[in-house]
Formats: sequence, C-alpha cells, structure tokens
Amino acid sequence: MRTLQIQDASLSFGERTILRNIGFTMNERTRAALAGANGSGKSTLLKVISGDIKADSASVTLTKGARISYLPQSDIVLPDKSVYDAAEEGYRRFLPILREISELEERTIGGGDDAMAAAARLSECHEMLSGSGYYERKPRIEAILFGLGFRKTDLTRPAREFSGGYQMRIALARILLEDPDFLFLDEPTNYLDIEALVWLEEYLRAFDGGLMVVSHDQGFLDDMVNEVYELFNGNLTRYSGNYSAYLVRREEEIREIEKAYRKQQEEIEKTEAFIERFRYKATKSRQVQSRIKALDKLEMIEIPPHLRKLSFTFPPAPHSGNDVIAAENLSKSYGSQRIYSDFSFLVRKGERLAITGRNGAGKSTLLRMLAGADSDYTGTIRDGAGVRKAYFAQDTENTLCPENTVLEEAESLADTKDIPDIRNLLGAFLFSDDDVFKKVAVLSGGEKSRLALLKILLHPSNLLLLDEPTNHLDINAKDMLEKAIASYGGTVIFVSHDRHFIKNLATRILYLSEDGPEFFDGDYSYFEYKIEEKERMLAEESHAKSKAAPEKKQKTESREEANQKRNRLKTLERSAEKLMAELDALNAEMEKLDEAISRPENYSDTKKITDLMKKKDELSAAIAAKEEEWMRTAEEADLCRE
Repeated sequence: MRTLQIQDASLSFGERTILRNIGFTMNERTRAALAGANGSGKSTLLKVISGDIKADSASVTLTKGARISYLPQSDIVLPDKSVYDAAEEGYRRFLPILREISELEERTIGGGDDAMAAAARLSECHEMLSGSGYYERKPRIEAILFGLGFRKTDLTRPAREFSGGYQMRIALARILLEDPDFLFLDEPTNYLDIEALVWLEEYLRAFDGGLMVVSHDQGFLDDMVNEVYELFNGNLTRYSGNYSAYLVRREEEIREIEKAYRKQQEEIEKTEAFIERFRYKATKSRQVQSRIKALDKLEMIEIPPHLRKLSFTFPPAPHSGNDVIAAENLSKSYGSQRIYSDFSFLVRKGERLAITGRNGAGKSTLLRMLAGADSDYTGTIRDGAGVRKAYFAQDTENTLCPENTVLEEAESLADTKDIPDIRNLLGAFLFSDDDVFKKVAVLSGGEKSRLALLKILLHPSNLLLLDEPTNHLDINAKDMLEKAIASYGGTVIFVSHDRHFIKNLATRILYLSEDGPEFFDGDYSYFEYKIEEKERMLAEESHAKSKAAPEKKQKTESREEANQKRNRLKTLERSAEKLMAELDALNAEMEKLDEAISRPENYSDTKKITDLMKKKDELSAAIAAKEEEWMRTAEEADLCRE
C-alpha cells in the first residue's frame, strides 16, 4: 500500500506559529478535508507537503516511486502554449524516458554490440510507455478538458487568452493528468460551474489514490471526504466522518469549550479582584505575586473563529405585490452570439429562484437585466407593485468609497438602530479587530466583495438580486447568510454554483445552457439527477471514438418518469442491501452447521447427522432462493441506472 507520512512539521513567521509539530499519515484510500479559519495555515501546510515551501522542520516520508501533485488556490502560471498543450504538460513525467528513447534511436544506427544493446533497451522503453497509457493520451486529455467545460474549438487557443477562472481549470486538468498517488487540491471548486463540478466529483470518486482537499463548498466536502483534519492555532486534529459530521462533533466540543471559557473568565475575575484588593498590602505580597505569575502562565481558552456561531438578519422586507417581476419575450445577443431568444417568465412573491448553468450561459447577464443595470436587449421586464430591489454584482466592490474605512463604509448605509451591531456584523463577514479601520483602498478583491455584500444586505428591500454571494465567504459565514435568506420575508433571485446553498434555499431553479433556459420547480434532486445523466451521456460519447453518432436518439424522459425511475431505484437498492444482509446471515448459519456436522460426536451419531443434513438441505435451498431473488433485484436496479 502506498503511504505518505508527515512528521514534526513546524513553521513560524516571526513570532507567529503557523504549524506546530504537525503529523499525520495518508494512504491510497484516504479521502480527507483540511479545515480551519482563513489564515490558519491550510494552504501553507499543503505547500510544505508538496515541497513548495520549506518548513522550519518537517519529515515527509513517501513510498518509493509514489508521486504527489498539488493544485494551489492562486498564483497559477501557465506556459505560453495552447490549452491542449498546457494540459498535456501533465505527462511531463515521461520526458526522461522520451529523451532516452531519442538517444537509443541514435545508437541503433551504428550497428555492432552497442546497437543491439540499445535496440533491446529501446524495446523495453516502448513497452513501458505502452503500458502507461502515454500513447493513448490524446482522448484522455480531451475528455478531461471537455469535462471541465472547454469546447473543441478552445483546445487550440492560447491558454493565456482565457480568464483567471478558466486558467485554473487548465491547471486542474494538468494536475489530474499527472496521475499522482497523492492529490492535494486547494479550493478546486472555485470558478467551476455545476456541470464541471459534477464531472470533477465523478472523476475523484474513481481516483485511485489519496486525496486531501481544502474547500468552502460543504456539499462537495460531504460527497468527497470521510475524515476531516482541523488546523487551529498551529495544531492539527483529526475527525472521522464527512464535513457535516465534523461540524456536529465540533459543535459538541465548542459547547464544552464555551463552558470552560466561562469558568476560566470567572476565575480570572476573582484572581484580578484579589490582586487589586491586596496589591499594596505587604502581608499579602507573596499571595499577590503568586496569582500574578499564575495569570501570566495561564493558557487562554479560545474558540476557533471559523466555528463561532454567526448570526445576521435582514431588515424587514417592505410590502410588495404578488407578481414581483415579469420578463416577456426577452432576446439578448453579444455580437453574433445569441444569449436568449423570446424568453418569458414570472417570479412571484416569496420565491427563491436559483439561476445556474455553465459559465458563459448568461446568468450574470440576466441578473443585470433584471436589476436594470443592462438595458441592451429586446423584450420587456416589468417590476411588480411596491418592488424595491437590492442588487449584488460580482464587481459591486467598485461602488465602494476608497477613502472610507471598512467601519465607515458599513455605517454609511446602516439604520441608526443597527450601528451598535455593525462591529459584530463586520466580524461575521471576516472583518475583525483592527481590520475594520483599514481603508477600503487597501482591501483585497475578496475583502471588497464581502464588504459590498454586507452593505447590500443592510439595505431594506423586498427583492434581492445576488450574483454569486458566497464566493468569498467561508463555510460558517455561508451558513449565516443561508439562514438569513431562509428567514427573509422578501423574494430572492440568485446566481450560484454552490449546490449546498442552492439545495437548502431554492424553491425553483432556472438552468441556462446551450439548449436554452429550463425551469425546475422546487426539486433540486431531480435537477441534479438530470445534470448527472447528461454528464454520463457526454462521457460515453467522448469515449466512444470508434462509434458513429447514435442510430436513434433516446426519447427524453418526462419529469414524472424520471422521478418514478429514481424512486424505484432507491427501493431496489434498499431491497438489494436487505437481501444481501439476509444472505450473509444464512451463509453464517451454514458455516455453523458445517462446523457442527464435522464434529465426531455428531457425525458418529446417525440420528444427529441425519437431522443436521436435513437442515443443511433446507438451508441450501433457502440460500439458493435468496440469491436468485437478490440477482433479480440487482439486475432490475442496473436497468434503472441506464
């Protein structure tokens, strides 16, 4: 079994300790998440493991021949090549053998013993490449790039022409093509649309190696991992189970920490009161000094900031009519590219409409049109009676005043009654301590985006238009926003790729694709099922290179048929599991019976052995019947999956 062992990893920057004697072991079956607050050192730890950063001390032991690949969160540098050629660099591990082949081919020309030895070695090298899949790399490179959202025409375009999000996808493709034994991914779902995310999940499920991932996508983590490592104050703690299980366990621990914290604060208050009371009494000087030293040595109890319970509520939504916003016969183009054509829909009061789909399908464009920020279209958009909009765009940070501090900018829109709570709200949006006194001008793009989102949420409205509102929030802040929207009395239209966020909020889904807009009424499971089905069909098509187009296109299932099929599959899977458990019990009973038959005191007794053999015949018949029933159930389940 391939293993990776990290021991005594320590790293400090000045007086701040980032990693403190970190140690853990991974094998090829590891599926782990690395959790912790922003700035806790998660990316730093991954860089230490991959060798990108040298730690103050660390021991990294890897099974001989095993390889590590690491996808950083940012600072991706792509070669000056086409998309295909940049992804093909995932096969750089074969360069030494390719160079050797070139040298061997030169040596075979001269003849003699050296040429014969070179020819023999050349044959070995070609066999090694043949068994590695190197010669079949083209369809695999294309399949991965297509899965991550690139089109055939994109493959020959220069990689540097693409946006930062698509450059991250190229880097991810390159990492996957490296076929490592241990894969470390830092925020791999950033900039992925739902179709690419579904594809990546399927790929990682089939990945034959150890995986550790940093992500703020709780749905992705729940689907992918079975253990969580939490990094806090330089220490690493392991929790078994997926991310949701980790949160439950951590919540229990936090209750205990809060209890201990309150007790510690009480003790500190008593100690400080004693010191203050007897500080200047000579007869108590020894006791005073003893308590001062005890306070200095006291290890303060802290609650991990990324797990503190945050809360936020929207201002009450002003009253509006039942028809909140209506679009009629919308058509929109960018040059020759048609985005919408004759598109109509109605959003009613209280709905939470999620807009999702492939990047470039027009999600943000539609939100801009609904917000009134884009009027270059044909058709009509009508607001209902009393509708007051609040619009958060991905570039909303450009509306902030650079000269204001973070605190001043937040207070500029808040009601007087909310001003005392502004510091707490800023903390919920990851602005704590002295961060609130920073000038807006010096904030990073992510910080500006979070501040702009907070300002939008403070504005009284009854229609929220939110474009990727969770992009720069950690999981705890996302949870806070999710709960605030769930209790919001107005209407929400939001663009998101975060499935956990959509799943818990959306009452209706609008999916935009090349096939046109499609609505799914309040059934995310059905929507997800259809997307996965589409991805499977695309994967089958990309691998079926030797086949022509299908002779006959399958009839599209109705929603009712798909739901019935999915429900039937779940029933069959449960039945198959139950039958298998019953089979296991029968086989265990058969083992006990065989063991009883083999005992001398039984096989030497005619009556006993006759009864035992009769039981064995009955049990064999029961096992055969149960196996036949299980086979029928499993076969029907396989048909439902097709």
